[in-house]
Amino acid sequence: MTFKLVVLASGRGSNFQAILDAINRKECNVSVLALISDKKDAPVLKIAKQNSINSHLISRKNFASYQNFEDALFDTISKYNPDLVVLAGYMKVIHSKKILESFKIINIHPSLLPKYRGLDAQKQAFDAGEKVSGLTIHLVDSTLDGGKILYQTKVDISDCKNADDVSKKILHYEHLSYPSIIQKIASGQIKI
Repeated sequence: MTFKLVVLASGRGSNFQAILDAINRKECNVSVLALISDKKDAPVLKIAKQNSINSHLISRKNFASYQNFEDALFDTISKYNPDLVVLAGYMKVIHSKKILESFKIINIHPSLLPKYRGLDAQKQAFDAGEKVSGLTIHLVDSTLDGGKILYQTKVDISDCKNADDVSKKILHYEHLSYPSIIQKIASGQIKI
């Protein structure tokens, strides 16, 4: 039986694409049942369409409250009954206890947590003069980038001239790491 994913993303979808590429190369034995985005013009929606993956737009601005927004998110995820929910550049914090308790959720973050939580982590690391940064894959809980760490890798950023360089360098390692860790979760090598 195939391990089932629902992916949430807000942006360009490069980590989503990396997961799909790993599936196509038979390196990641999972199936992506759906993509959910909160941004109507997110390029990730086009990637889902090109790959015939169900996609849903659930935008915060279409709901009277954050609670209503998260209820719609919960209902949509529930339709697919995924084994794992994967945040791939999803730029909303999940507060809903119902979502957090009902699904196993992981996120990838471009820093060595607990350092540089939240937005612009690469810029934060660059501005702080860090020589080494990296990425973290962690379980999602009610705190900002604070769930249990499943995997980290260090990235030498000493030669980076600006925050964009840091972002590009770390992103390369994100694309390698995320599908690999998803596969390890799917195969039971990493227990969550």
